[in-house]
Amino acid sequence: MKHFFLLLLTGTMTLAFHSCNKNESDQNPATKNIHLATSPTLGKHLVDKTGRALYYFSNDANGASNCSGGCLTNWKPLNPDSTSNLYDEGLAAADFTSITLSSGKKQLAYKGWPLYYYTPGDVYEAAGTTTGEGIGNVWFVAKPDYTIMIANHQLTGGNGTNYKSDYTAGDGRTSYFTDAKGNTLYLFIRDSALNNNFTAADFSNNTIWPIYETTSIVVPSTLNKSLFVIMDVFGRKQLTYNGWPLYYFSADNMLRGATKGITVPGSQPPGSVWPVITKDATSAPKP
Repeated sequence: MKHFFLLLLTGTMTLAFHSCNKNESDQNPATKNIHLATSPTLGKHLVDKTGRALYYFSNDANGASNCSGGCLTNWKPLNPDSTSNLYDEGLAAADFTSITLSSGKKQLAYKGWPLYYYTPGDVYEAAGTTTGEGIGNVWFVAKPDYTIMIANHQLTGGNGTNYKSDYTAGDGRTSYFTDAKGNTLYLFIRDSALNNNFTAADFSNNTIWPIYETTSIVVPSTLNKSLFVIMDVFGRKQLTYNGWPLYYFSADNMLRGATKGITVPGSQPPGSVWPVITKDATSAPKP
């Protein structure tokens, strides 16, 4: 009988231990993978298994890592490993890929954007903080639901010529808006405030300049969210910025970093009819 009670007591303690562990696990999910954290100012964003924030670099608009040399002192690439290939609820494995760096190492990317840590002075940013957000207007926390991202990339027309921000021929980066996956967005110079003057009522020309359709507005913290408005276009929802309706260009083929639309026939000089949309775009004229 004595042995029976000892066995019963041992079994009860074991069950309690496992139950306690299960409860702790339920309360502390997804700490060994890429998961979502919530910031009171930035909302949901990606963090690694230790809770360190992960960032996008606007210069990576073409999907390649453009952080090298001194840049790597303050920003370290996230290298894939067995745990970074596991994703929390709210994240889709299909959105994660890896790229190969010039060093031969791999870097994890999310929706085509390579992922980085903020490491000022070679010291990793503390878990639970986002002090790298908005630095240089080119570094932003990786979010699962951006409506707009900022690219900082070379403009290249459909004619193969490189252009500066003022659309004169030459090399140099331009800061402009893309969708969450880095696809370039344009405005049509003949539109007016919250008024689409291009798209036909039957959408017969929407295959050439598709409207940017969305039902939500999530933008980097350096942008004024109030300048983005969703308007109705023949029953569809098109995003606008500072009054300008936003479009894709079909010949870009949804290729990250492509900006062929700036030199469509009739755009002389380049960017005079279909320029890329930028933060400093003046307000669209009244109808």
